[in-house]
Amino acid sequence: MRRENSAASAFGTADWLGLAAAPTFAIMALLTAMFGRGQPDILCSAMHDASPLSGMVTMYALMSTFHLAPWLRLISSQARGGRRS
Repeated sequence: MRRENSAASAFGTADWLGLAAAPTFAIMALLTAMFGRGQPDILCSAMHDASPLSGMVTMYALMSTFHLAPWLRLISSQARGGRRS
């Protein structure tokens, strides 16, 4: 029984870490957009034929989007009225 509780707590920790990724990247995108107009962005934007997806704000926003899966699972399990097993 002790082993099962240990596995459940480790799985719970992994779930919380998964939930932390999307908001962390969203905050990083917001802070970079507000305060991060430093030298690297200037150099990257001066390149000819640069992709519109290049840049730190875009990268953080995309990473936040890609890490939304744990939030969507949590929301869908709450909508069904049960906990995720």
